[in-house]
Amino acid sequence: MTRVAIVEPSSGIAGDMMLGALLDLGLDEAWLRDLPRALSLDGVTVNVARVMRGDIACGKVDFEIPPQPHGRHLKHIRAIVDASAAPDRVKVKANAAFEMLTVAEAAVHGTTVEKVHLHEVGAVDAILDVVGSIWGLDVLGVAAMHCGVVALGDGFVDAAHGRMAVPAPAVIRLLEGYDVRPGPPESGELTTPTGAVLLRALATRGVPTNYRPVKAGYGAGTKDFKGRANALRVVLADVDDLAAGQPVALLACDIDDMAAEYLAAAADRLRALGALDVVLVPILMKKGRAGTRVEVLCDPDDASRLEAALLTHTTTIGVRRTAATRTVLPRLVRMVSVFGHEIALKVVSLPDGSHRAKPEFDDVDRIATATGKSHGDVRAAAVSAGELK
Repeated sequence: MTRVAIVEPSSGIAGDMMLGALLDLGLDEAWLRDLPRALSLDGVTVNVARVMRGDIACGKVDFEIPPQPHGRHLKHIRAIVDASAAPDRVKVKANAAFEMLTVAEAAVHGTTVEKVHLHEVGAVDAILDVVGSIWGLDVLGVAAMHCGVVALGDGFVDAAHGRMAVPAPAVIRLLEGYDVRPGPPESGELTTPTGAVLLRALATRGVPTNYRPVKAGYGAGTKDFKGRANALRVVLADVDDLAAGQPVALLACDIDDMAAEYLAAAADRLRALGALDVVLVPILMKKGRAGTRVEVLCDPDDASRLEAALLTHTTTIGVRRTAATRTVLPRLVRMVSVFGHEIALKVVSLPDGSHRAKPEFDDVDRIATATGKSHGDVRAAAVSAGELK
C-alpha cells in the first residue's frame, strides 16, 4: 500500500488552506510554529486556530510577518530553501515548485527566469506556505498527491501588476492539463498562485478509482461565505499499487558532453518534476567516447512534459520514447520514532507475503548526526520499530 493525499479543491486552493488542512490531519502544531526558525525567517509569528467555514470546523494558519522586501528573485528564494533545515528531498521539491512558478511568470510577462521578480509569491508568507506544505506532507508520510476538479473563482484580483481577471495568468498556466471550473459566482479569487504551484509540483490529475480513507482534514480559506464552506479538504488514504502491467513511458537519451555534476543535477530536476525514476548509465559512444545514457521512467501522461525537460536541462538533441509496463511491489510509507526522532520508513510486501523495510537515508543521516549514533544503529532501530507484526 502507498499513503497518498487526495486534495479536493472544490472551493479553490491556497498555501495557507493546505497548511490548515495538514494541521487538521495531525501535523504537529509545535513543528509548524518552529517552521520560520527552520527557514531562518526571523521575527515571524505563527498563529494557528480552529475556525468554522459553513458548518465545518477547519484548521487555520496565519503568519505575522515584520517588514520584508517586496518580493524576491528565484535565486534569493533558492538560497532560503537551500539553507533551511528541511530534508534534501523536500528542498528539491520546493525549489522545483518555485522554478515552475518563475517559468510561468516569465512566460506571462515575456521575460526570462533570471529577470522575473516574484512579488506576492516571493513574500515570506508564500515561502512558508509552499515549503511548509511540501515539508508537512513529507512529515505525514505522504508518498503521492492527487487532486480533483479545481474551482478557480471569478471576478478580479488586485496584484503587483495591477487588476487582473480571475484566474490570474500564472495560475491558469500552472494548471494547464488539470481539470478546472470557473466560479462559484461572486467568490473572487479562490485558487492562488501558491495553491496552483503546489498542485503542479506535487499532484496527479484525478482521484484514484479505489482507495481507503484514513483521515480527512479541512483547511480554512480567508473568506467566509454565507451558506457554503470555503474550505480545502485533504484526505489521507491508502491505495494498492498495481502488482503488474502498470503502463509507463521510458525516455532515453545518450550524452557525451556534460560533466557528471551537471548530469546529476538534471536527474534531480527530472525527479522533482514527477519522474518515477531516473538512472544514469555509463556507455561507450561512437569513436570510443565515454558517455552517459539518461533513462527516465514516467507516467505516460507526463511523458511530453518530461521529454521537454530533458531537452531543456541536458545537452541532448534527441530523446527516444518507448511504451512499457512495470511490475511493482505494494508498499507503505510509515513514520516511526527512534532515539527520540521521527523517521520515514518504506515497507514493501514481497510475493511470499513477507515484508522488507528501508528507512530514508536523509533521515538516518539526520538522526545519526543529532544523536551521535552510527548510521547502522539508526537504520537497524528504524527497521525494528517498523516491523509489521
